[in-house]
Amino acid sequence: MITETSLRLRELRQSIESVIRGKAEAVQLAVVSLLAGGHLLVEDVPGVGKTTLAQTIARCLDCSFQRIQITSDLLPSDIVGVSVYNQSNGDFEFKPGPIFANVILADEINRTTPKTQSSLLEAMAEGHVTVENRTYALPRPFLVLATQNPIEHYGTYPLPESQLDRFMMRVRIGYPSSLEEKEILRQQARKHPIDSVKPLMTAEDVIELQEEVRNVRFDEALLDYLMDIVTATRESEMLELGVSPRGSLSLYRAAQSLAFTEDRDYCITDDIKRLVVPVFGHRVVISSRYANRLRKAEHADSILEDILKNVKVPI
Repeated sequence: MITETSLRLRELRQSIESVIRGKAEAVQLAVVSLLAGGHLLVEDVPGVGKTTLAQTIARCLDCSFQRIQITSDLLPSDIVGVSVYNQSNGDFEFKPGPIFANVILADEINRTTPKTQSSLLEAMAEGHVTVENRTYALPRPFLVLATQNPIEHYGTYPLPESQLDRFMMRVRIGYPSSLEEKEILRQQARKHPIDSVKPLMTAEDVIELQEEVRNVRFDEALLDYLMDIVTATRESEMLELGVSPRGSLSLYRAAQSLAFTEDRDYCITDDIKRLVVPVFGHRVVISSRYANRLRKAEHADSILEDILKNVKVPI
C-alpha cells in the first residue's frame, strides 16, 4: 500500500535524481543514510557529481546548511568556532563555527590535516563539541556529507580506518553512460538543474522519519545472519581487521532505513546483502599479503562479496 510517507520519500528521490542523472542507487543509499541518522562519505574521481549530490540533498531539506571547503591550512577553530573577547562586558564569548548546522558539506575532506579532520569527526560521533571545557550541542538532525577523491595523493591526508568508521556508508557515483551524459549536457545548456530544487522536508520531518525507521522489525534469524557476516569479516585470512560493533550497528540501522524507504515495516535478507559493501567496504583492513593485487577499495569490495556468497542465508 502506498502511504503518504512513501510518496514523500519518492518525491525526495525524484528531486535528487533530477539533478544526479542515472544514479538511482547512489541517490537511494544517500537517502537511506539520512533516515538512519548516519553520515555519508561520497568517494569517487573528480567531476562525477560528488559535491552536487551533497548540495542537492541539502537543498531538498529546509534545514540550515553549511559548506566547508576543506583546505590544507584549515584549523579546527575554523570548523568548530572560537571564543572572542568582548570588551563591552569584559568576558569571552563563543562564536559558533560552520559545524553548527543541520547539514554539513565537507568538500574534499582528505585535503586537511589529521588534527582538523578529528575536530569534524568527533562532532559526528558525539553530536556536540567541547571548546575551552564547555560543551555545545549540535542541532538535530545532524548530517555530514563528506567528499574525497581517492586517486589524489599529493597534498592529501587519507582518513585512517578508525575515522572512516564514523561514516555509516561510503557511496560511489561513477561515470554516467553516454546517453545519460548527453542528457546532462542538454540539461545544463542554460542553467544548472540544482537551481530548480525546492525544499521538501523540514528538520522536524526528518527527525520524525528517523524515529519511525527505528520501529522497522528485524527478525531474530536475520540478526543472526547479520552477525554471521560480521564474524566472517573478523575471521577472514584476507582481512587484518574485520568490522567493528559500530559497523554492525550501522548495517542494522541502514537495513531498517532501506526497508522503510521501500515502504516495508520489516527487513529482509536482500536489505542486508545490498548494504554490506557500502556499509562495510571502508571499514575493513586488507591483509598485506593481498593488498597489492588490486586497488584497496576494489579488493575490499570483492572480499566482502565472497564472504556474502559463503555465509548461509536464513530460510
